[in-house]
Formats: sequence, structure tokens, C-alpha cells
Amino acid sequence: MDRSDVGTDFRTSLSETGQLCRDSASRELFARVTGRFFRAETRRRARTYVQGLLTPLETKNGRTLAMASGERRPDGMQRLLTEATWDVDGVRDDVRTSVSERFANEEGIFVIGETTFVKNGQHSAGVERQCIGRSEVPENCQVGVFLAYATGDGCVLVDRELYLPRSWTDNPRRRSAAAVPASVGYASPSELARVMLARAVDAGVPGAWVSVDLTGGADRDLRDWLQRRHLGYVAAMPIDQPIPHGTQQVSAADLVAGAPNSVWKRWPGRAWGRSGLWAVASPRTPLGTTPKWASWLLAGREPEALPGEELTCHHCWGPAGTTDGELVEVASAQLDLADRFRLAKASVGLGDYQVRRYDAWYRHITLAMLADAHLALSAATDSAASTGSAVPGDLRWHT
Repeated sequence: MDRSDVGTDFRTSLSETGQLCRDSASRELFARVTGRFFRAETRRRARTYVQGLLTPLETKNGRTLAMASGERRPDGMQRLLTEATWDVDGVRDDVRTSVSERFANEEGIFVIGETTFVKNGQHSAGVERQCIGRSEVPENCQVGVFLAYATGDGCVLVDRELYLPRSWTDNPRRRSAAAVPASVGYASPSELARVMLARAVDAGVPGAWVSVDLTGGADRDLRDWLQRRHLGYVAAMPIDQPIPHGTQQVSAADLVAGAPNSVWKRWPGRAWGRSGLWAVASPRTPLGTTPKWASWLLAGREPEALPGEELTCHHCWGPAGTTDGELVEVASAQLDLADRFRLAKASVGLGDYQVRRYDAWYRHITLAMLADAHLALSAATDSAASTGSAVPGDLRWHT
């Protein structure tokens, strides 16, 4: 396909996208962010960029978007990401507000998770050989920490932070080359998660639960912070993590291995249309909780797996009286987030950027989140229109 063909296809798709952007679910979203772009040319450029992200181009970076829109060079698109003056955090806040207004639910789930953006070189802000979650294979990548908001209407990205390893924050040369602000110091992924959660809660986004991935779930400080904020959580934990059991410390995997087969159940739920078995246990003696709050151990595995194989374990803390099914629902929100990452990368080019600067990462990711929110709001509108036995020790398995 030559350049003129790409441009023709783009303009056709852009016209169709413009029609989509006029539906009731998305009109307010695009109107809300207009004031964040201070010049008319920047507003036009940003709208073209976002509409380009919504078209079926194979890759969606500054060069391909410029070429497809009929421009000979990517300079204009690159300026939007590196030099143009606009309020990127304001756009982020507008996305979060729009999602909250559409999906608002007092039982909403805040979902914390990470995703990688694989890179070839060593110069993009935050790039390093690193691995996340349960992966044991390091990749040369950037790590984005995200906050999503999940209800029965869907799961949508509402905040983002770029993780900078100490090999970046402690290296003045790398910081300068990638334009990392002097005010940005080292923050662990769980500290970044806490910042995003505080922004959402302080902005009035309703929610009762937090679903935390393995990286954040292993951080006791994050769990303590959630308890102080009275936010219930289901937080993934390493299966070898020691847990008090009588007078001993026993790994989560060993505790779960002692659970009888009868306590494993398949729980239906919003996210759990997938095969899987879950078991829930609570301490016989409450561990430092008040009468209004309780703690649990939640374990999950594939039905074909033997006990202990393909196992996930979770710390849980929340209102007393919470059902087992509600805990499974919160844990399952991690699957929703994984699906959202895949969709955003495939549909709106979340990871297609070719920029090295710290601020440019935030700008592309935020515009991709705006495009992704458009898809989620439209999908929700379309959908609405169309339609333990006791075991020895300190744990009691729910039957």
C-alpha cells in the first residue's frame, strides 16, 4: 500500500470515527478535554491524534499517524508529544471523571496492575531489563503502573505512572537525556499505586474495594495504607510467603495444600466466565481487626491442576460479612485489567509510541487512555441499549 492509499483509508476511517465521536456516550468526553489544549492548532492536532488511535492502522505512532493523515513528516505529531503546551494531567483527570460519572458505583473496584512496553534500546525513560508479576524472564522494557476502575459496566484505565528503576533515578546523565524532571525521585510500583489511588479517592471516585496485583500485594505498607483509608482489598501474594499458623510460620502454598477438596468451588461472577476454582479461609481468631472488618485467605487454581499447581493466593481484608463470591469478584478484576491492557494495545496503540522523553511517554499514554475510554463508554452505552470444612490450625476453610 502506498502513501496515498494509507491516507485515503485513514481519511475514510477518520470520517467514520468522527461519526462515532458524536454519540451521546462520547460527546461529553471529547468536549470535556478541549480546554486542556490552550491553542486551536494544538486542539486540532490532539483530536487528529486521538481519532487516529481509534482507526484500524497496524501501528499507531507519530510517524504512521502523520503519514496516514496526509502529512509528509511526523514533526507535528512529535511536537504534540514533546513541545506543545497542554495540560496532560488535566486530560488524565477528565478521563477519570468521565469514567466515574458513567460507571459510578459505591461497590466499584479500583484495580492496580502493571504492564510492560518492550523496547530495543537503552535510551527511553525507565527502560531496563526487568520483569513484573509472576514472570521470571526479564525483558528490556518500560514498566507502566496503571489504575483502572471496574464495575459491572466494564473496566477502564483512569490513571498511569511510569516506573523509573534506581538505575535511572540515580543516574544524572540518563535523567538529563530523557528530560526526567528534577522533582521526580525513586518510587516503587506500590508507591506509585498509592499515589494514583489517593488521587482517585480524593477526587470523589466511589469505590469499596481495591484489587492489587502481585507486586503491590507483596508490599505491607500498601496494605496498611489501604486499611487506614478503610478500603477493602484483595491483594495477590507470593505463594511462598509465610503466614502465621498456630505457633509456626507456614507458606501460603503449604496452607492451601492442606485444604480438603470439598472447599474448592467454581464461583460465577462478572469476570469469572473463565474456568477456575476458588477456596476461602478465615482465621479462627481475628488478626487485629475491629468487629466491622475481617481478613481472609483466598486461593485460586485451574480445575485441571492438582492442588498446589498453577496456584494463586491473596491477602483479603474488608467489611465483616463480605461473601466469598465478593472476594472472588475483586480478585477477578485483575483478569479484566489484563483484558483491558490487551485491548488498549491492540485497538488504540497504547504501546505503539516511539518516544524517549519522560513527558512524551505520559502524553502518548494519556491520549491513548482517552481513546480507550471512548471505546469503553461507547461499549457500555451499546450494552445498556441492547439489554470450608474445618482443618487443624488457625484457618477455617469455608464450605
